Amino acid sequence: MRILCIGDIFGRPGRAILKSKLAGLREELDADFVIVNIENAAGGRGISPKLYDEFSQLPIDVMTSGNHIWEQRDINNYLSEKKNLLRPHNAPSDRPGKGFGVFPAKNGALVGVINVQGRAHMHEGDVHANPFTVVDQLVTDMHVSTPIIVVDIHAETTSEKKSMGWYLDGRVSCVYGTHTHVQTADEQVLPKGTAYLTDIGMTGPHDSVIGVRPQDGIKRFLSDGKEKNWEVADKGVAINGLILEVDEKTGHALSIRRLQIQE
Repeated sequence: MRILCIGDIFGRPGRAILKSKLAGLREELDADFVIVNIENAAGGRGISPKLYDEFSQLPIDVMTSGNHIWEQRDINNYLSEKKNLLRPHNAPSDRPGKGFGVFPAKNGALVGVINVQGRAHMHEGDVHANPFTVVDQLVTDMHVSTPIIVVDIHAETTSEKKSMGWYLDGRVSCVYGTHTHVQTADEQVLPKGTAYLTDIGMTGPHDSVIGVRPQDGIKRFLSDGKEKNWEVADKGVAINGLILEVDEKTGHALSIRRLQIQE
C-alpha cells in the first residue's frame, strides 16, 4: 500500500497550495492513506477550529501536530472530540486530546499513527514524558490491530530523531521527523524494515527563514533574539513530504522517497 505524508503546513501560503494540489496529488499517486502535519497552519501557530473544518473537506485521513498546537486555545475541544486530530502523546496528561489512533485506509487496511514530541532543545521539552518509553507501549498495543504503524516525531535535533528511527526499526513501518521545516536527504529503509527520514520539510513559503520573511529572521539574530515580530513569507511556495510503500502483511517498508511539489 502507499502512504503519503505531508510536512508542516505553514500559514496561508501552505494552506493554499495544499487546497489546490492535494486532491490531484493523492489521485496521481494512488495514495491509500494521507497524513498531514498541521502544526503551523494558523499563521505559523497551531490550527483553529475553522481551519480544521476546512482541512476536513480535503482528502486527509489524519492530522498530526507539535509544540505549536497549544497556541490556539479554542482548538482544545476539537482535540478532545476529533479522533483524527492528534497532538504529541507525550505532552502533559492534563492536556486535551491524544497522540495516537488506528484508522482505515482507502484499500481497507488499518494504519496506526503515533505523534510524539522530542525533548532536546524543544519548548517545554522538560515537561514532556520520554517519547521513547511512550512510543514503546503504543507500538505494542497497536500491533494487536495492525502491523502498519507510522510515527511522526516532532523534534529539533537530528540525533533524537535518528535515535527514534533505530530504536523502532523492525517494529513500525516508518519514522519521520517534523518541526525544522527543512527537508533532509537521508531517506532510507533501515535493516529490519522501517523507513526513515529525519525531516520531511515544510509545506509553505520556501523563500524564507523556515516560513517567515527573511528580513524578520535576520532581525531576530541581529538583535540577539530580542526582536520577536515576524510575518509569514509568501514566495517559493511548495509542498514537502514523503511517499511510503508498505507491505500490508508484515508492515515493513518497501521503499521511501521524498516529495517536493512547486506551486
